[in-house]
Amino acid sequence: MIRVLIVDDSAFMRKVVSDILNDDPDIDVIDTASNGLIAIDKTAKLRPDVILMDIEMPKIDGLSALSRIMESYPTPVVMLSNFTQKGTYTTIKALEIGAVDFIPKPSGSLSLDIDTIAIQIVEKVKLAANVNIKKTSAHQKLPIPMIEMKNSSKVVVIGASTGGPQTLVDLLKRLPRNVPPIFIVQHMPAEFTKSFASRLDSVCIFDVKEAEEGDIIRPGMAFVAPGGHHMTVKRLRLDNKEIIQLNTNPPVNSIMPSVDVTMQSVVEVYGANTIGVLLTGMGHDGAKGMCSIKKFGGKTIAQNEETCVIFGMPKSAIDNGCVNKVAPVSSIPEEIINML
Repeated sequence: MIRVLIVDDSAFMRKVVSDILNDDPDIDVIDTASNGLIAIDKTAKLRPDVILMDIEMPKIDGLSALSRIMESYPTPVVMLSNFTQKGTYTTIKALEIGAVDFIPKPSGSLSLDIDTIAIQIVEKVKLAANVNIKKTSAHQKLPIPMIEMKNSSKVVVIGASTGGPQTLVDLLKRLPRNVPPIFIVQHMPAEFTKSFASRLDSVCIFDVKEAEEGDIIRPGMAFVAPGGHHMTVKRLRLDNKEIIQLNTNPPVNSIMPSVDVTMQSVVEVYGANTIGVLLTGMGHDGAKGMCSIKKFGGKTIAQNEETCVIFGMPKSAIDNGCVNKVAPVSSIPEEIINML
């Protein structure tokens, strides 16, 4: 039985979400809290398996409560967030602090139609109950010193899902300014990828942006696949350059953007000059892409089980024999540089 604490300043939201979760035979809502301060106290006393918490609350908001809970009582936390610009920014910050996942409210802070996402709420709570939560302290490392790239035609493509935002921040901020082109696929809804790209741009010493149709691919640039679109690359023979292309073809592995789609597109253009990296996440998206990269003579890296929030995607690639190197996230920047 999964024991859940619900935190929201709206009595209506607490009641409806409680009913949704209690309808599932594997979930028991053990208590609720109306603000972050009460949530911290009840987490200490009840030690729930999962906390479902609103971000915008009085007294102590969700971000502050999350920070204190992760510091003192590490617990899987799923955030309830808004589609507003402020809401997307704080959601990205929550994921970086340590939240496992988030659920966008369908119509703002007081979502009278919250029952329309009942299945998603149940699924994400069950997923959170199985994640690998550790009590960790932030470790500040300087970017890897500037290096001369031996082969400027190399590229890096990175895939991630649950646990990915925090992992990507830790990884990318340690890479040098003169990185080759980087393609990032993080499973995330359309309304959030732009804020996520902006967050990465603020911590990296190279440029990061949400990919747009026709973007010219160049070194010192990372492109984040926009939610709701697959990201591919195309070589323009006459212009001797490569560009980003986006499409809304059907989801692959039930997901859009798909890591597999981007990896397979990138390796078709760059061949053996492709380096694939597969990070934490549930499912098997990216496993086929990693195999394609290795088949074409490129190099592949998978995050190890010990540092993954969920060891699903990397495990699939490893089990398929498509990984050259398995490494903790703290070593992946050096592994990328070594392969370059």
